[in-house]
Amino acid sequence: MSVGKGAVIFGCAGPVLLPEERAFFRDTDPFGFILFARNVQDPDQLRRLTGALRDAVGRDAPIMMDQEGGRVQRLRAPHWQEWDPPFDAVARAGSVAAAERMMTARAMVIAAELMAVGVDANCAPVADVARMATHPFLRNRCYGSDPGTVTRIGRAVADGFLAAGVLPVIKHMPGHGLSYVDTHHDLPTVDVSPADLARVDFAPFRALADVPMAMTAHLVFSQIDPDHPATQSPKMIRVIREEIGFKGLLMTDDLNMEALHGSLADRTRASLAAGVDIALHCKGCMDQMIEVAKAAGEMGAAARARAEAAVAARPRSRVVVDQALLDLAHG
Repeated sequence: MSVGKGAVIFGCAGPVLLPEERAFFRDTDPFGFILFARNVQDPDQLRRLTGALRDAVGRDAPIMMDQEGGRVQRLRAPHWQEWDPPFDAVARAGSVAAAERMMTARAMVIAAELMAVGVDANCAPVADVARMATHPFLRNRCYGSDPGTVTRIGRAVADGFLAAGVLPVIKHMPGHGLSYVDTHHDLPTVDVSPADLARVDFAPFRALADVPMAMTAHLVFSQIDPDHPATQSPKMIRVIREEIGFKGLLMTDDLNMEALHGSLADRTRASLAAGVDIALHCKGCMDQMIEVAKAAGEMGAAARARAEAAVAARPRSRVVVDQALLDLAHG
């Protein structure tokens, strides 16, 4: 299975692939791409863009989005479904079993909409366990406040995506629910014992460790590694690989988030040196992408093997969205 050589995932600047972007992507050959609202106008335009991105690298590269529902969704009305925040939708279902059915259907509808425009990976499920004090940037994106519920709903979401042809990307390993600040702007520090982390925050990720791809969390877990956020911590990556048991392709959260420090080149090198496989740069700024690509270089043998396994796990199934599925998906 062919994969790109570059240890990077990149965005692009707008709704049309620019000539300089095409040339850059051809040369750097990133593993894949990620799209945001700035890249989206309507279904026809988006299909042209995803086709142009794959043409640029000459292969069926993975293209992903953050289409969680609620505040974090890049495809919106009038062309696509609008979704309630996941936390609210799960609570409204009335039981975990009912929420599982609803969230499976919701994931299938989301996946069908993504596949129809050439997007074949989604940065979800969110397996973080919410607390009362979890920062609002994250809290209503979670599925619940206990690891059992989060695990069951996370599995339902991942299965729904896979059933409809989309690769899930579980986030934010090894757990983001104890973050009381927004990592887009600040670096949170979590002072909780490893035993408590294993019992609550790590538990859903351990149960869902078979998901082919995952995204890291920009948090410091001070009782494991007080000096580095998880994304850049060899100790925390060892926890992800050995204690949580995740063997799939591991990417950073966005390198532009201000929870990380130093230049983008420094952030990239520190993350990959810690053991993350892929550097994620979302902004679509050419100067920044050049910097990240130079720092990242090519995937090593272990990362490449995980990348090939993730691409091979990409399902080829489709789902027909009918009114019954839509009704179930909206609860």
